[in-house]
Amino acid sequence: MADPDAEFGLRDLLGLRDRSAWLFLLILEATIALYMMRNFGTGAFGCSAAALVLLALAGLVVLVLPIDPLSWPATVFVVASAPVATALTTIGLKQGTPQQVWTMFASSYVLAVLVLRGRVAAAWVGVAGVAVVVGVTGVLKGAATGMLTGSVLPIVTVTGLSLFAAIMRPTQRSLRLLREEATMRAAAEATMAAENGERDRQLARLDKVARPILERIADGVELATAEREQCRLLEAELRDGLRAPQLVCDELNSAARGARSRGVEVVLLDDGGFAGVPRWVRQQVIDAATHELDAANAGSVTIRVLPMGRRIVATVLANAPVADRRTEIDAAGVVTVST
Repeated sequence: MADPDAEFGLRDLLGLRDRSAWLFLLILEATIALYMMRNFGTGAFGCSAAALVLLALAGLVVLVLPIDPLSWPATVFVVASAPVATALTTIGLKQGTPQQVWTMFASSYVLAVLVLRGRVAAAWVGVAGVAVVVGVTGVLKGAATGMLTGSVLPIVTVTGLSLFAAIMRPTQRSLRLLREEATMRAAAEATMAAENGERDRQLARLDKVARPILERIADGVELATAEREQCRLLEAELRDGLRAPQLVCDELNSAARGARSRGVEVVLLDDGGFAGVPRWVRQQVIDAATHELDAANAGSVTIRVLPMGRRIVATVLANAPVADRRTEIDAAGVVTVST
């Protein structure tokens, strides 16, 4: 299981993202090139060039890949690049040459960045690999003292970054918790704003359609038969707004009111399927439902939006004394009618 603190890595803490990351990459690659160019005067040209390309590519991989900690395939490549590049630049050294291997300097920075990517143990494996290569080469070339002295640099560099990572770990944890709290607070505020917006919309709609008749009832006026029928239709319309809010629109409300006034039983249900489809598919459903409601003079019409993720987005079932008709609208907006 990944370390939760790795979700807020040292790269985030140091601001090594976006433009800052590209600037850091440019500096790292320039540093690698400056050190590796020194090898062309002491070793074989082809091997020195191959080592330069290998370390430059490792520097690119260790910084560009976005996920922390660095993926294991990339980590293995970066770890292996340090000792392999060191071996390539020591092949051409003459017997007894006390020349420092400049590759050790360049590889130390690549391994240090690996620590920043959350792979401390792997960076130390790379340091050990460089030390082994330098030690064996130093003995074979008769320049053990000078080369082994130079191999201390990767150890010092990686040690410093490892200590820094250990010291900054509590800070990482605190910042991660703060970020989680900020995310939760933002989500709660967004939910509250959405709830307030929906409540205001429902209140405005209720005020628009129900205020006149409610004021007459509050005044104690005896309602006529037509007004009682209006109350029945209004109650059904308000119930539709609660059970199927995504189906509520002037077009469908008008069609449902007309069908109910003709004695048709109308049922609207919304299970949330509109959340995963384009707006024009929703309009297809409303058009199909409006058509069935306008055509119905008896029986019942049930309009249902299915749960999200189904192939069929919504169904319109019209039950009439003569025949039943079922209309299905899929996620692509295709309308299928069956009797």
